[in-house]
Amino acid sequence: YAPWCSACQQMEFTWETFAKESEHLDVTVGKVDVTQEPGLTGRFFVTTLPTIYHANNGVFRRYLGSRALEDFQDYVLERKWQAVEPVAGWKSPSSIMMHGMAGLFHLSGWIRQIHSYLTGTLGIHIWISYAIFILVTLLIGLFLGL
Repeated sequence: YAPWCSACQQMEFTWETFAKESEHLDVTVGKVDVTQEPGLTGRFFVTTLPTIYHANNGVFRRYLGSRALEDFQDYVLERKWQAVEPVAGWKSPSSIMMHGMAGLFHLSGWIRQIHSYLTGTLGIHIWISYAIFILVTLLIGLFLGL
């Protein structure tokens, strides 16, 4: 979820209720703020919000059903998750590929922080900051090419 996401805000009460009842269902329910955890966002390849995953014994399934409390409960109680195709091996959050995606999401966060520091703290014009990033990108490419 993200704090600014209206669909996440609409679902929040239902999700919190489901989380409170999760002990009786013998599941653990949580939520992750994608603005605070870019690595997990990359690892789970979150492209839409809210995104819900079911994990069981290291197998991940993306929940695409209704966002009603009863449907969440039925998904667990009636084991409807068994009928859902698991996330493909290469897209699994534990795969090497998704570890790399997590790294790219972390890198993008660092780049945003550096850009904010250059423009906000140091007062460098935004286009000069872009020029610095272009120059660094070219130099890294040149270095790697050698």
